[in-house]
Amino acid sequence: MRALFLFLVLANLGFFAWSRYFAPEDAAVDLAPLGRQIEPEKLRILRPGEVPIASASRKPPAPVAAAPAASAPPVAPLAAPVSCMEWGSFTLADAPKAEKVLEPLSLGARLGQRRTEELAGWWVFIPPQANRQTALKKAAELKTLGVTDYFIVSDEGEFHWALSLGVFRSRDAAQFRLLKLRELGVRTARLGPRETMVPKVWLQVKGVDPALEARLKDIARQVDGSELRPCS
Repeated sequence: MRALFLFLVLANLGFFAWSRYFAPEDAAVDLAPLGRQIEPEKLRILRPGEVPIASASRKPPAPVAAAPAASAPPVAPLAAPVSCMEWGSFTLADAPKAEKVLEPLSLGARLGQRRTEELAGWWVFIPPQANRQTALKKAAELKTLGVTDYFIVSDEGEFHWALSLGVFRSRDAAQFRLLKLRELGVRTARLGPRETMVPKVWLQVKGVDPALEARLKDIARQVDGSELRPCS
């Protein structure tokens, strides 16, 4: 037993002497890690509390924008009412008749008038009669046929004692009036040029909405030669 102990002591001393003075350097130590570094010259040791530059300069990620809420469907704008419309034009004698046609609409204070003078280039007429009595007789014949829109020309001149059945701005309007008179049985009426200023009336309706505008258009279509338009 003693001999085994002495052998182990001598063996340990021998291994120590060999490794201390005769063994080569440890080949397991890797001396090349620094050569495999990426840009080793930029590496440095940080002091406690020092923040790395890369971390300090890195911006936080931008917040993700929330998806926009679904917008409500657009609401169709309400149709704006027309501020004013006028119907015409009528002679001074026909204007009250036209106002009566509008009575079912109960317009009240919204109904007004605009008076103008229009240049009439055409007229429908019955040629001059021999005298006033003959002209009155012709007028009575017109009444029996249902024609009430006329007047006897009493001024001296070429058309003295003629009977005017309407003056118009256009030939087409005058022609339309002549055809209507022929349907009623007025055979002696004629169409001709007549440049004269005629007083006219336009009936104005304020605060017109789409429903009222539609009703006014229906009425205007039933009156030959009338026009419905925005107020001038």
